Formats: sequence, C-alpha cells, structure tokens
Amino acid sequence: MNKHSSFTKPFVTFLIAASICLTSSAQKKHLYAPLQNYLSQTTQRFDSIPQARILVLTQLANVLQTQLNKQHKASITFICTHNSRRSHMAQLLATAAACYYGIGKVSCYSGGTQQTAFNTRAVNALIQAGFVIHTEAKSNDSNPLYNVQFSKKQPAMVAFSKKYTDSTNPSSNFIAVLTCSQADEACPIVTGATARIAIPYIDPKLSDNQPNETAIYRERCLQIATEMMYVFSLIKQ
Repeated sequence: MNKHSSFTKPFVTFLIAASICLTSSAQKKHLYAPLQNYLSQTTQRFDSIPQARILVLTQLANVLQTQLNKQHKASITFICTHNSRRSHMAQLLATAAACYYGIGKVSCYSGGTQQTAFNTRAVNALIQAGFVIHTEAKSNDSNPLYNVQFSKKQPAMVAFSKKYTDSTNPSSNFIAVLTCSQADEACPIVTGATARIAIPYIDPKLSDNQPNETAIYRERCLQIATEMMYVFSLIKQ
C-alpha cells in the first residue's frame, strides 16, 4: 500500500468523491474555456480514428452504457504499468469528456501495477490542454499530490501515482481499461472488474529528453482526449 493510502478516512473519501462527475447537459458551459475549446476541437478528429480502435472504443461505450442503464452510475479504472502518464491522462480526460457531454455520475480512477509518480511532462501536457493543476502544498516527496481542476462547478480532483488496488480506487463493480500493453499482459484478470478492455497507447516516455518531447506528449494527450470524447459521444441518458 502506498503512503497516501494512510490518510484519514475523510480525506480518502474526498479522493474518491472528487473523481465523480455529477453533471447536467449544460455542464460544458462551466468547463474552463481553454479546455472546452480543446475538447470541442477533438470532435473534428473522430473521422481520423482507425477502424480497429473505433471497435474497441465502441465496446467501452457499450459496457459503460449498460452499467449506467442498470445502476445509474458507473466507474472506470484506467490501468498502466507505472500510473505516471497514460493512465492519468485517460482518467482526467475521460472525466472532462463525461462532463462535456453531460454524462452524470461517472467516476474515473487510475492506477498502475507499480507506484511511481505522476510525471511532470504529462502534467504539463494536460495544463496545455486547459486543466488547472497545482502541486498540493503538503507534497514534499517523490510521489506528490496534485490538485486538478477543469470546471468552475466541479471540485478539484486529487491525482497521485498508486497501484490500481489502492484503497482510493474501487475494489469491485468497475470497468478496467488497460492503457498500455505491459499492463495488459501483467493483468490477464483484474479482480473486481465487471469488464476488462485493452486500449493501449504508445508510451510518450520514449521521447523523454529528446527534441520532440513536448510535441509527443501533446500528441498523446490529444489522441487520448479524442478517443475519450468519442466514447462519451456515444453515451445516451
């Protein structure tokens, strides 16, 4: 268990609740303008999504729709090896996409097969997309807490690296989305998940300390945003 799991119960409850998008059809009006514009532009990229990925994204949408229809709420945990880049991007962009489309009571989480840290390059890519992200004042270790905001009407989310089995994540009745091939291979069975879907992304870490680093992180962020927006565009309430 990582050290952040030892927070008092009220704070753990906040960590969980902060990932829930309680929204209305007018919610996108409350998104920060830069992020709203960023997400709006992704809808023009739907036609560029390869057919093979359309099929798996539609599968995720169908499973999500079924859970919402039956329970009037849904949970998704995005899983990657280190919970440092792709899984965090997917969690936060999926949460914003749900609010953009007015899909209420969707909880998005992330975790890894290992705990490391929310990589600052991924943080910067999300800031450039329109999120407002600050390091928690109490953070002074190698795995800092980040306060993440995307709307005037939604509470801040708290992001930090953790295993997907962390106590701040659901242990049952969630959709597991594997965002990297290593996690897909390492987790043939995700205990407690009602569905397991692999949507792998190329690791932007490959560009770290290279001249094209910023461009690659922006590209990966845009790809994930486009695909999460596509998923939630298919959901009906």
